[in-house]
Amino acid sequence: MHAVILAGGQGTRLRPYTTCVPKPLVPIGDRYSILEVVFHQLAHSGFRRVTLAIGHMGHLIRAFVGDGSRWNLEVNYLEEHTPLGTIGPMLGTLDQLPEQFLVMNGDVLTNLDYAALMDAHCRSDAPVTVATYAREVRSEFGVLDVQAGEIIRFREKPVFDFMVSMGIYAFRRATLECYEAGQPFGFDQLILDLLARGEHPASYPFDGYWLDIGRPDDYDRANLEFDQYIDVLMPGRAGGVTIMPPAGPNSGTLNATVTP
Repeated sequence: MHAVILAGGQGTRLRPYTTCVPKPLVPIGDRYSILEVVFHQLAHSGFRRVTLAIGHMGHLIRAFVGDGSRWNLEVNYLEEHTPLGTIGPMLGTLDQLPEQFLVMNGDVLTNLDYAALMDAHCRSDAPVTVATYAREVRSEFGVLDVQAGEIIRFREKPVFDFMVSMGIYAFRRATLECYEAGQPFGFDQLILDLLARGEHPASYPFDGYWLDIGRPDDYDRANLEFDQYIDVLMPGRAGGVTIMPPAGPNSGTLNATVTP
């Protein structure tokens, strides 16, 4: 099985943590990087090949990951010279991808079974299968429904329930072959285009552990909870790599220590 990991973003929402380290390499629980957790999970699920789409501080990711052999993975790189969105980086390299493949953001912390997602996708006719998660948002205000200048309904701080994308997808290569390479193209554009053509993506609902490490609050929570969930997030682990921060604010060196 083959996975594409999107690791080219600047991680602006996670500053100052990402000032000197790319977001996929920020440490979780002071022992592992997010990317290492993902690599461990993919190898444990039976994946053998990974394409890393890199851009911002990509040289640090290359230096840390290498060829991926320490995780029993074969890793190759796809470098973005300009931001191409979620889907854009893959469009120029489709001939190097298998007929079915996994795509995921490089900042997701979850115990989703990637192999089960791929299996469900391969058994369906969906152009893409999206891992989805139920979330709720509680309004801080009383909500008014207004019609013709009159209040017709009032709800005191209601809770809104909805499904969100986890940033993990299973793709068919044929789904992307009609789009032009080299142009920015996002997941939102793809979904809207598929829906307009009557090609409905499939949902793969998940109710386990999931954090999108995109904001400082989420990153802090991940660090607080990591030791509690480490055996779930990294089953069968036998050691890891500890990420050490650069020596100073202007340092371009990333130190990595292999722990037994």
